[in-house]
Amino acid sequence: MDAIEHDVVIAGGGPTGLMLAGELALAGVDVAVVERRVGQELPESRAGGLHSRTIEVLDQRGIADRFLSRGKRSRAVGFATSQVDIGDLPTRHGYLLGLWQNHTEHELAGWVGELDVPVYRGREVIGFAQDDSGVDIEVSDGGPMRARYLVGCDGGRSLVRKTAGIDFPGWDPTFSCLVAEVEVERVPDWLSRQPVGPARRRAGSGKGTPVRIVVAESRVGRTGEASLHDLSEALIAEYGTDYGVSNPSWISRFGDTSRQAASYRDRRVLLAGDAAHVHAPVSGQGLNLGVQDAVNLGWKLAQVVAGASAESLLDTYHAERHPVAARVLRHTMAQHALLRTDERTRSLRDIMSELLSLYEPRQRVAAMIAGLDIRYDCGEGHPLLGRRMPDLDLVTADGPRRVFTLLHQARPVLLNLGEPNGFDVTPWAGRIRSVDAKAAATWELPLLGEVAAPAALVIRPDGYVAWAGELTDASLPDALTSWFGEPE
Repeated sequence: MDAIEHDVVIAGGGPTGLMLAGELALAGVDVAVVERRVGQELPESRAGGLHSRTIEVLDQRGIADRFLSRGKRSRAVGFATSQVDIGDLPTRHGYLLGLWQNHTEHELAGWVGELDVPVYRGREVIGFAQDDSGVDIEVSDGGPMRARYLVGCDGGRSLVRKTAGIDFPGWDPTFSCLVAEVEVERVPDWLSRQPVGPARRRAGSGKGTPVRIVVAESRVGRTGEASLHDLSEALIAEYGTDYGVSNPSWISRFGDTSRQAASYRDRRVLLAGDAAHVHAPVSGQGLNLGVQDAVNLGWKLAQVVAGASAESLLDTYHAERHPVAARVLRHTMAQHALLRTDERTRSLRDIMSELLSLYEPRQRVAAMIAGLDIRYDCGEGHPLLGRRMPDLDLVTADGPRRVFTLLHQARPVLLNLGEPNGFDVTPWAGRIRSVDAKAAATWELPLLGEVAAPAALVIRPDGYVAWAGELTDASLPDALTSWFGEPE
């Protein structure tokens, strides 16, 4: 049987895989997704929010309104037991958007469908072998596939990561919890009456009250699928009764396992999202990390596939994203340490709460959780280098524009804020968009405060600044070549 061929095959059609598929499709790459679920629906709620930088990323692609119309905004994010105000961060999206993962996936799947990305549903990558020119992929319930690159977005137990032989070092769990949507004969007094998800509303039998329950397990380290028996056992151990639980819509298990892939790339195989990093679900950063992985990787992989850039550009994906996830792992482990109930930890928690009530510590933690403080290594110079570009109001020859509207097609932008036509972008014209505009003289950045606007800057497709300075600087052609390939 002849192999189905694509430039890139993505294993996994969750938020990370779908975002990456959209990024690659915008760049004209022949990309396909292999997803084991037959449909996009998730029986369970899973991740419940989008942070500021993720919303900005969606705004950069012109699709943020699809999500904003379905979610609920909150100015506060959690850090252990503290609530941290993010409403005064310098962004148009200074809030947490409460939105269950099934809604997030639905909107991303719709966008990817509009981009005509094929999604092979009811199938799963079960093996592969790579050579110097590509990857031969074995797929369940279907013929073989061949791709120039394979990206594992297949979750924390990633088969792609394991088959590639990439180490996954880290820390084993110190606790285990079950979370479920079930019916109960008697509603516990301690239960937080959160609204149940759409699957429970559809599937409920009506014999009991549908509720969402979270309960700790006495045994740590279980790896199998969670069952109703496990839930009943945990409730009896904790409360002396299982409250008559029945008719589960879904049950899942989570803990504070913290692991990170030693490398995000093995030749023609790459990892993103939970396949590259797992951690405790505090602060809701996992889905957001994955989506931002995809946006960092997408344009780089597209340029390599197109032959505009050397494969070495893919090394910057690991170099930039690995430290970001490593810091999230440290933060989530710290938060779970603060949740312990002994007297010493309570004292430490009180001190942390005091610190987070102060402006600068609060700003630092808020910017980190929101994803607005990231700085990649793009060299020395202007404070903007390597940081996300603020969504400024611009005046252009075509009228008023926002910066993010310039990034809707996932192409790099040379934004000139000085005299028009100061640099000939023709040698990169097929890859880089040049825009002359006027903007405010000072810009506010998270943590840094106000900075003077540069005369010009280069904005990468992921919204980060690759270069800033005068158009006459000799460093400009070098930066364009380094990030976007040799001039034609």
